[in-house]
Amino acid sequence: MSKPRVAVVFGGRNSEHAVSLMGAGSVLEVIDRSKYEVIPIGIAQDGRWVLAASDQRFAIEDGELPVVDTSGAELALPSGEGALVTYEQGSIPVELGTVDVVFPVMHGPFAEDGTIQGLLEMAGVRYVGSGVLASAVGMDKAYMKAILAAAGLPVGRHVVVRERDWRLDRERVVKEVEELGWPVFVKPARAGSSQGISKAHDRASLEAAVEHARVHDPKVLVEAAIVGREIECAVLESLGDEPPAASVPGEVLVQGGQEFFDFEAKYYPDQMSLDVPADIPAGKAEELRAMAVRAFEALGCEGLSRVDFFYTPDGRLILNEINTMPGFTSLSVAPQLWAATGLDYGQLVERLIQLALNRRAGLR
Repeated sequence: MSKPRVAVVFGGRNSEHAVSLMGAGSVLEVIDRSKYEVIPIGIAQDGRWVLAASDQRFAIEDGELPVVDTSGAELALPSGEGALVTYEQGSIPVELGTVDVVFPVMHGPFAEDGTIQGLLEMAGVRYVGSGVLASAVGMDKAYMKAILAAAGLPVGRHVVVRERDWRLDRERVVKEVEELGWPVFVKPARAGSSQGISKAHDRASLEAAVEHARVHDPKVLVEAAIVGREIECAVLESLGDEPPAASVPGEVLVQGGQEFFDFEAKYYPDQMSLDVPADIPAGKAEELRAMAVRAFEALGCEGLSRVDFFYTPDGRLILNEINTMPGFTSLSVAPQLWAATGLDYGQLVERLIQLALNRRAGLR
């Protein structure tokens, strides 16, 4: 019998292009080739889908971020059949066969936000991770916080800055932000990997921070600063009828004097460490794990998510955000948390593929 065909898709048309490649490189290293036929597929920054070149680079080298090599054959994914077709200039299209499951190791807009999930739904192809709605809500921090709050989960105070209001009613927006108190954190509403985030201490730095965030997204989120430790927990869907499982919590420790967990801290060596399990009371750890599962279910997530919290000096837990496709290198936070819980990186990748293969296509 033929082996299931797994297409690992990476890259994309956003500022998290390189982050996606780093995660995909790790996934491709550990997928069991004795069980699966693996097809690596890159989405270039101009939107082209290509078969990965044999010398595709997935890691940061000499400070240079990886990008999708477009020298490979271009691809198309016809709707309804899930069949990959290659297109090379001056040649007849060649069908590569049907894909059984897609593993989209992708982050940010036009990827993690429900867009690629919708494409795969229309093509009738199973895929790893959350569906269209959970992916879209998880990407948009404004709607995410609204749903989490509606589910009774504690979220921080914030202001949503929409493009029209920033252009036409800036004084009102600034007044709302001032009511949060200084300093504030300013971030794109629909981006990840700490791209476009700044800390503002007054009106002048707020305006600069909003403009910086708007480079990534016209919709901006301004959050009140929360004094607390950054504690993270990963959640994994069950293969059976059991509820989702939560990992042991871990504390993010940023090195080098950064004021927050920025891009360099996440993806460059020696900038971040993870203390697992986090040094918090056992009761708080269990409370945090239960809240992480509640957040996962409130959004209707599937597969894997990472849920980020602040643990304040007075013992409160405040939910910061949920990531429906968290950073996924073997050294990223979510895989490290599961490794500490007893599920190593290869086992985690296998679980996610099996979850996708066992999921029925269509509405669920």
